[in-house]
Amino acid sequence: MKTISTLNGHDLAEAYQLELLCHVIPWSKQIFYSNQGESYLNLKICIDQQIVGFCICQTVADEANLFNIAIHPQFRQQGLAKDLLNELISRLMASNSPSTIWLEVRESNQAAIKLYHSLGFNEITIRKNYYPTATGDYENAIIMAFTLRL
Repeated sequence: MKTISTLNGHDLAEAYQLELLCHVIPWSKQIFYSNQGESYLNLKICIDQQIVGFCICQTVADEANLFNIAIHPQFRQQGLAKDLLNELISRLMASNSPSTIWLEVRESNQAAIKLYHSLGFNEITIRKNYYPTATGDYENAIIMAFTLRL
């Protein structure tokens, strides 16, 4: 059974293992654990009570920033990231707080870019040489935004 709920402190060790599995250059444990708290709306998606994905979203003033999203490789291409993001958007809209969700995505991550476009995110600009790569080079980030309310 699939469920989406708040990522809480008890989930962090399991979620961090997913972070390590999903990203070529993962966040450090310190950074991952510090992106929690009152100004965050962090969600997890579970299949049969196993965390298979999460998103980390900070809300400040009238903006939300999607900092991180991960889906276990064995559970990709099943619409779980879309489900997770739709839930995040719904919760942010219900909160009547942020008016825009911002995110940065690697230029090479075409699957994610396609997903964000399908949800209504728009490309705003390019941040040159933003993401480090495994080879020691840098890759551009595409800045995208989703308007929750005008």
